[in-house]
Amino acid sequence: MENSNSNLTKDVDPRRKTGRIVGINGRFTHSCLALFYVRNELQLHCPGLATEIVQFTINDNYYEMLLRLTNGNPEYIFFSAAIWNSSLIEKLTIDLQSALPACRIIIGGPQASVLADRIPGSACTIVIGEIEAVDKQFYSDLMELNLLSRYRGTFFKMNKRGFSYPYLDGDFDYHLKNRHVYYESSKGCPFSCTYCLSSAEKGVFHKDIELVKTELRHILSHHPKVVRFIDRTYNDIPERALAIWEFLRLEGGDTLFHFEMAPDRFTEEMFVFLKTLEHGKFQFEIGIQSTHKKTLEAVRRTVKQEVVHSTISRLASLGNIHLHVDLILGLPFENAETFAQSFRDVFRMGAHYIQMGLLKILPDTAICHGALDHGYVHSKEPPYSILATKWMDHATLSKLYWLSECVEKFVNNRYFVSLWQYLAKQDEDIYLFFEKLLQICIESGFFQLAATHELMSEKLITLMEGRKDQQLIVELLRYDWLRCNHRFLPECLKVEVEKESIQEIRSSLYQSLPQEIEGVYGRNNRNQFFRKSYFLRISKNSALQIGKSVDSDHPCLCFLAEREGGLHNFNKVLVF
Repeated sequence: MENSNSNLTKDVDPRRKTGRIVGINGRFTHSCLALFYVRNELQLHCPGLATEIVQFTINDNYYEMLLRLTNGNPEYIFFSAAIWNSSLIEKLTIDLQSALPACRIIIGGPQASVLADRIPGSACTIVIGEIEAVDKQFYSDLMELNLLSRYRGTFFKMNKRGFSYPYLDGDFDYHLKNRHVYYESSKGCPFSCTYCLSSAEKGVFHKDIELVKTELRHILSHHPKVVRFIDRTYNDIPERALAIWEFLRLEGGDTLFHFEMAPDRFTEEMFVFLKTLEHGKFQFEIGIQSTHKKTLEAVRRTVKQEVVHSTISRLASLGNIHLHVDLILGLPFENAETFAQSFRDVFRMGAHYIQMGLLKILPDTAICHGALDHGYVHSKEPPYSILATKWMDHATLSKLYWLSECVEKFVNNRYFVSLWQYLAKQDEDIYLFFEKLLQICIESGFFQLAATHELMSEKLITLMEGRKDQQLIVELLRYDWLRCNHRFLPECLKVEVEKESIQEIRSSLYQSLPQEIEGVYGRNNRNQFFRKSYFLRISKNSALQIGKSVDSDHPCLCFLAEREGGLHNFNKVLVF
């Protein structure tokens, strides 16, 4: 929980009204962009209102949050409600009405209209839509302590569209310190996906590109670690996207930039640019959702699958951009077989992170209004996850959910990169592979334990028993383990007793290697090199699988204590 550097200072005029603008984030590194927009609009239209931004996380102590909000008896408390925090906001609002009966609660955000029907009492005001589009009467009513129960604003119905820059210098010293900075250069989305709240809006508004550069310069002057563009489709105008990228390459410093991308809106010029980019500069989130044609048509997200596959495969081959792709479990016309095929298709594309999330039946979306037609059974509480569909009963959905969790644990990290690359090259039926792995995990109670690198290695070793390529895969697992900065092999990956030990390998190399190797060690640090490095002998076939060209039938890998950088930041590896 934040310790606020409150704007409600001790010398505030007691006749001024006071308000808190509250965000409840998923984790501390997140921030809530809406708070800053609301703060600025209040300062513009209600100069007599002293405001304070407060950010919590969903894991903070509830009672301490309540005490923090009631401290000083504010007249107003503003909440930004989303699916991950709306239940908590509902609970806080009810308790705040009891603790501060004179305080007015104002709730905005995607879940505001839902909470309007759930929160009893008359001390709550709901603001639906964007704060910059709300009628000016809202601010007059606010200052006169005479708020209505509901206000509405629609950005795309504004006479003069535009939205201001949200941040002040002081925000970076406190509210955004050690957090991701969220920024939007456009509003709206060019797509109308039936499961998305954005589908209710028509149109896209883009800020002037020179204004975008000016605003980004201010953000970058504070050297944030991560800037996340929340444009629903950053590359909907490829030329504009490329121009901003070129600016960020020149002035972005060491900041990492995150973008939500459409796979079918990449141009050749964009690929040429991305090829020259240093690693760790950009990361892309690309929504695939499904590769089943009928499903994509039903959710109004038609795209040629050969284009999707080509785009993501090309991006993955660059090796300098972290790729996060999404599949959604439970879409219309998706059964167990088509979902399995979607997973096979996406796995072959080579993305670094495959998120397989449950469909959420969000209120007021097109898919929500057609829920009965599709036989959807879903939770009535946020995040409204599906329980069954016309095409998947609950048992099928449950199995696929746990398979998705298996993928989350085993794939979406840097632990087994060589294994997944090998299986992809072997044209392994990866869905069948994970079905078998899931069975092992369920039988051993894996999901009730901490998913450590060692525990997952044990499960994979169990799965490999009896395979013709078992020994090769074990060597790949050892290779991946040691380049993840582990100093010793775990019990499940230890080299067989009858084979050469690490001490014997080290002694042999110490005797046979020259006194100095340029770029590796010199005479003065030769002993230190052998003491700190880890040595592992592998087969020639394994070496070829990990991309090492060797002449020996049993080359020796040397794992250095220093890192190579790159997307995964593995330890450096030499071949002797």
